[in-house]
Amino acid sequence: MENVLEVKELTKQYSKVLAVDKVSFEIKKGEIFALIGPNGAGKTSTIRMISTLLTPTAGDAIVGGHSAVKEPEKVRECITYLPDEAGAYKNMTGIKYLRFMAGLFFSDLDAINKAVDRAKEMCGLGDRLEDKIGTYSRGMIRKLLLARAVMTKPKLAILDEPTSGLDVINAIEIRKMIKKLAAEEGISFLLSSHNMLEIEFVSDRVGIITKGHLMVTGKSDELKQRYEAANLEEVFERVVFKNEVH
Repeated sequence: MENVLEVKELTKQYSKVLAVDKVSFEIKKGEIFALIGPNGAGKTSTIRMISTLLTPTAGDAIVGGHSAVKEPEKVRECITYLPDEAGAYKNMTGIKYLRFMAGLFFSDLDAINKAVDRAKEMCGLGDRLEDKIGTYSRGMIRKLLLARAVMTKPKLAILDEPTSGLDVINAIEIRKMIKKLAAEEGISFLLSSHNMLEIEFVSDRVGIITKGHLMVTGKSDELKQRYEAANLEEVFERVVFKNEVH
């Protein structure tokens, strides 16, 4: 199966701080890969380099066959990035917001309409799309934003804390949406989350990063067996602690 993303020794130096040190991994078509680690581990810098928001000090990320360093504009056509702090225009209705965002990506009216129809179906907000976003709950906004992020059928969707602050029901719906998009439409996902239960449920493979180093990658069950752990939280703790004491 083809690789949608190939991260090749990505490195980011901030003055005297080496935030990311030769990180390498790949994501296949339709695969959900979770990059997890403690605060300050280098997750966000890695994601931003892949998203072309940061220029690597060294290394590269190849997305859909395009270099993030040499062809950032081509990479942006292949990806969507939904940061944790993402918001929407509160004075717009949901449907106008979707149409506005689709218009930024497509110039063809038919393509815009198809993207909006797709987003309407995915978000499941029904008649509430006619209401202003300022009246939405956090869960409704997150569903709207996720639908907006994937309505263009990106090769790679990068989601930072996709269910942060959501109640259990809304979080479950978002996770199911992600899994369905990967399985049925072949969209690849790069996730970052502090919720280990979420990571175990939704991801195909996991990478644990700490102090700028990608320490281990693998399926959750494989990692639990390797580290003799009952759950992914224990794996995380043991990998990070081992790095902290060395």
